[in-house]
Amino acid sequence: MAASSAPADQPEREPTSGDGLPAGGDALPTGCDGLPGDDAGLLPAELRAWMRLLAAAGAIEQSLRSRVKDAMGISHDEFLILCLLADQPGSSLRMTRIAELLGRPKTRLTYQVACLQHAGLISKNSACGDRRGIEVTLTDKARRLLSESSRPLADAVSEAIARTACAHRYAQLHDLLPAPPVPAAEGHATEKPK
Repeated sequence: MAASSAPADQPEREPTSGDGLPAGGDALPTGCDGLPGDDAGLLPAELRAWMRLLAAAGAIEQSLRSRVKDAMGISHDEFLILCLLADQPGSSLRMTRIAELLGRPKTRLTYQVACLQHAGLISKNSACGDRRGIEVTLTDKARRLLSESSRPLADAVSEAIARTACAHRYAQLHDLLPAPPVPAAEGHATEKPK
Protein backbone atom coordinates (compact mmCIF):
# COMPACT_ATOMS: atom_id res chain seq x y z
CA MET A 1 0.00 0.00 0.00
CA ALA A 2 1.54 3.32 -1.04
CA ALA A 3 1.64 6.13 1.48
CA SER A 4 0.35 9.48 0.38
CA SER A 5 1.26 12.84 1.87
CA ALA A 6 -1.95 14.44 0.62
CA PRO A 7 -4.82 14.47 3.15
CA ALA A 8 -7.10 12.59 0.74
CA ASP A 9 -8.75 10.71 3.61
CA GLN A 10 -9.86 13.84 5.42
CA PRO A 11 -13.57 14.73 5.45
CA GLU A 12 -14.85 18.05 4.29
CA ARG A 13 -15.82 20.24 7.20
CA GLU A 14 -19.51 20.82 7.56
CA PRO A 15 -21.05 24.18 8.48
CA THR A 16 -21.58 24.28 12.22
CA SER A 17 -24.05 25.83 14.59
CA GLY A 18 -22.90 27.85 17.61
CA ASP A 19 -22.37 24.71 19.72
CA GLY A 20 -19.91 23.08 17.29
CA LEU A 21 -22.44 20.58 15.93
CA PRO A 22 -23.12 20.39 12.21
CA ALA A 23 -25.82 22.84 11.16
CA GLY A 24 -29.04 20.86 11.01
CA GLY A 25 -27.25 17.78 12.40
CA ASP A 26 -28.29 15.98 15.50
CA ALA A 27 -25.13 14.79 17.23
CA LEU A 28 -22.00 14.70 15.10
CA PRO A 29 -19.44 17.42 15.77
CA THR A 30 -17.40 19.29 13.16
CA GLY A 31 -15.38 16.93 10.97
CA CYS A 32 -18.24 14.41 11.28
CA ASP A 33 -16.34 12.36 13.86
CA GLY A 34 -15.21 14.92 16.44
CA LEU A 35 -11.53 14.69 15.50
CA PRO A 36 -9.54 17.40 13.75
CA GLY A 37 -10.01 17.34 10.00
CA ASP A 38 -6.46 18.45 9.32
CA ASP A 39 -2.97 17.62 10.49
CA ALA A 40 -2.85 20.47 13.02
CA GLY A 41 -4.24 18.32 15.86
CA LEU A 42 -2.22 16.77 18.67
CA LEU A 43 -2.73 13.21 17.44
CA PRO A 44 -0.73 11.61 14.64
CA ALA A 45 -2.77 10.38 11.67
CA GLU A 46 -2.54 6.76 12.83
CA LEU A 47 -4.15 7.56 16.20
CA ARG A 48 -6.86 9.69 14.58
CA ALA A 49 -7.64 6.80 12.22
CA TRP A 50 -7.76 4.40 15.19
CA MET A 51 -10.17 6.71 17.06
CA ARG A 52 -12.42 6.91 14.00
CA LEU A 53 -12.42 3.13 13.71
CA LEU A 54 -13.30 2.77 17.42
CA ALA A 55 -16.13 5.29 17.06
CA ALA A 56 -17.57 3.41 14.08
CA ALA A 57 -17.22 0.04 15.84
CA GLY A 58 -18.90 1.44 18.96
CA ALA A 59 -21.82 2.76 16.93
CA ILE A 60 -22.22 -0.57 15.16
CA GLU A 61 -22.11 -2.50 18.44
CA GLN A 62 -24.68 -0.18 20.01
CA SER A 63 -26.98 -0.64 17.01
CA LEU A 64 -26.61 -4.43 17.05
CA ARG A 65 -27.09 -5.07 20.78
CA SER A 66 -30.88 -4.91 20.84
CA ARG A 67 -31.27 -6.40 17.36
CA VAL A 68 -29.18 -9.45 18.30
CA LYS A 69 -31.19 -9.92 21.49
CA ASP A 70 -34.50 -9.63 19.60
CA ALA A 71 -33.48 -11.82 16.66
CA MET A 72 -31.48 -14.50 18.43
CA GLY A 73 -32.26 -14.26 22.15
CA ILE A 74 -28.58 -13.97 23.10
CA SER A 75 -26.23 -11.18 24.16
CA HIS A 76 -23.99 -9.29 21.76
CA ASP A 77 -20.88 -10.93 23.26
CA GLU A 78 -22.43 -14.39 22.83
CA PHE A 79 -23.24 -13.46 19.22
CA LEU A 80 -19.57 -12.60 18.64
CA ILE A 81 -18.60 -16.08 19.82
CA LEU A 82 -21.06 -17.67 17.38
CA CYS A 83 -19.72 -15.50 14.54
CA LEU A 84 -16.14 -16.52 15.33
CA LEU A 85 -17.12 -20.19 15.31
CA ALA A 86 -19.14 -19.85 12.11
CA ASP A 87 -16.11 -18.40 10.34
CA GLN A 88 -13.80 -21.33 11.25
CA PRO A 89 -13.19 -24.58 9.39
CA GLY A 90 -15.39 -27.14 11.13
CA SER A 91 -17.10 -24.31 13.06
CA SER A 92 -14.85 -25.08 16.05
CA LEU A 93 -12.27 -23.26 18.14
CA ARG A 94 -10.49 -23.85 21.41
CA MET A 95 -11.71 -21.65 24.23
CA THR A 96 -8.23 -20.17 24.72
CA ARG A 97 -8.22 -19.04 21.07
CA ILE A 98 -11.70 -17.50 21.38
CA ALA A 99 -10.51 -15.57 24.44
CA GLU A 100 -7.47 -14.33 22.49
CA LEU A 101 -9.47 -13.28 19.43
CA LEU A 102 -12.13 -11.44 21.44
CA GLY A 103 -9.71 -10.04 24.02
CA ARG A 104 -11.90 -11.42 26.82
CA PRO A 105 -10.83 -12.86 30.16
CA LYS A 106 -11.27 -16.62 30.29
CA THR A 107 -13.61 -16.36 33.30
CA ARG A 108 -16.02 -14.13 31.39
CA LEU A 109 -15.79 -16.35 28.32
CA THR A 110 -16.53 -19.45 30.43
CA TYR A 111 -19.83 -17.87 31.54
CA GLN A 112 -20.80 -16.88 27.99
CA VAL A 113 -19.96 -20.33 26.62
CA ALA A 114 -22.04 -21.91 29.41
CA CYS A 115 -25.01 -19.72 28.41
CA LEU A 116 -24.62 -20.71 24.74
CA GLN A 117 -24.33 -24.38 25.67
CA HIS A 118 -27.45 -24.14 27.86
CA ALA A 119 -29.30 -22.59 24.87
CA GLY A 120 -28.21 -25.51 22.68
CA LEU A 121 -26.16 -23.31 20.36
CA ILE A 122 -22.72 -24.82 21.02
CA SER A 123 -21.22 -28.07 22.22
CA LYS A 124 -18.04 -28.42 24.29
CA ASN A 125 -15.58 -31.29 23.99
CA SER A 126 -12.04 -32.03 25.11
CA ALA A 127 -9.54 -30.84 22.53
CA CYS A 128 -7.94 -33.67 20.59
CA GLY A 129 -4.64 -34.63 22.23
CA ASP A 130 -5.07 -32.25 25.20
CA ARG A 131 -7.37 -33.26 28.04
CA ARG A 132 -7.15 -29.81 29.61
CA GLY A 133 -8.11 -27.97 26.41
CA ILE A 134 -11.77 -27.37 25.59
CA GLU A 135 -13.01 -27.09 22.01
CA VAL A 136 -16.29 -25.31 21.29
CA THR A 137 -18.38 -26.17 18.21
CA LEU A 138 -21.55 -24.70 16.69
CA THR A 139 -24.64 -26.90 16.79
CA ASP A 140 -27.11 -27.31 13.93
CA LYS A 141 -29.52 -25.11 15.90
CA ALA A 142 -26.92 -22.30 15.93
CA ARG A 143 -26.31 -22.72 12.19
CA ARG A 144 -30.04 -22.36 11.48
CA LEU A 145 -30.32 -19.33 13.76
CA LEU A 146 -27.32 -17.62 12.16
CA SER A 147 -28.64 -18.43 8.70
CA GLU A 148 -32.01 -16.84 9.49
CA SER A 149 -30.66 -13.80 11.37
CA SER A 150 -27.35 -12.87 9.77
CA ARG A 151 -28.62 -10.96 6.71
CA PRO A 152 -30.78 -8.50 8.70
CA LEU A 153 -27.93 -8.06 11.19
CA ALA A 154 -25.45 -7.43 8.35
CA ASP A 155 -27.86 -4.80 6.99
CA ALA A 156 -27.91 -3.21 10.47
CA VAL A 157 -24.10 -2.93 10.29
CA SER A 158 -24.35 -1.04 6.99
CA GLU A 159 -27.05 1.23 8.43
CA ALA A 160 -24.95 1.98 11.51
CA ILE A 161 -21.95 2.89 9.36
CA ALA A 162 -24.14 5.17 7.25
CA ARG A 163 -25.41 6.98 10.36
CA THR A 164 -21.97 7.22 11.96
CA ALA A 165 -19.82 8.55 9.17
CA CYS A 166 -19.95 11.52 6.85
CA ALA A 167 -20.07 10.69 3.14
CA HIS A 168 -16.31 10.40 2.70
CA ARG A 169 -15.81 8.27 5.82
CA TYR A 170 -18.84 6.16 4.93
CA ALA A 171 -17.26 5.17 1.62
CA GLN A 172 -14.00 4.21 3.36
CA LEU A 173 -15.69 2.18 6.10
CA HIS A 174 -18.20 0.60 3.75
CA ASP A 175 -15.35 -0.54 1.48
CA LEU A 176 -14.19 -2.77 4.34
CA LEU A 177 -17.43 -4.77 4.05
CA PRO A 178 -17.97 -7.39 1.37
CA ALA A 179 -20.59 -6.66 -1.28
CA PRO A 180 -23.98 -8.22 -0.49
CA PRO A 181 -25.00 -11.14 -2.69
CA VAL A 182 -26.96 -10.21 -5.82
CA PRO A 183 -30.36 -11.94 -5.95
CA ALA A 184 -30.75 -14.37 -8.86
CA ALA A 185 -33.99 -12.60 -9.84
CA GLU A 186 -31.98 -9.64 -11.13
CA GLY A 187 -30.58 -11.76 -13.94
CA HIS A 188 -27.12 -12.21 -12.47
CA ALA A 189 -25.63 -15.59 -11.78
CA THR A 190 -25.20 -16.26 -8.09
CA GLU A 191 -22.53 -18.35 -6.53
CA LYS A 192 -23.71 -21.79 -5.51
CA PRO A 193 -23.25 -22.68 -1.85
CA LYS A 194 -20.38 -25.04 -1.19
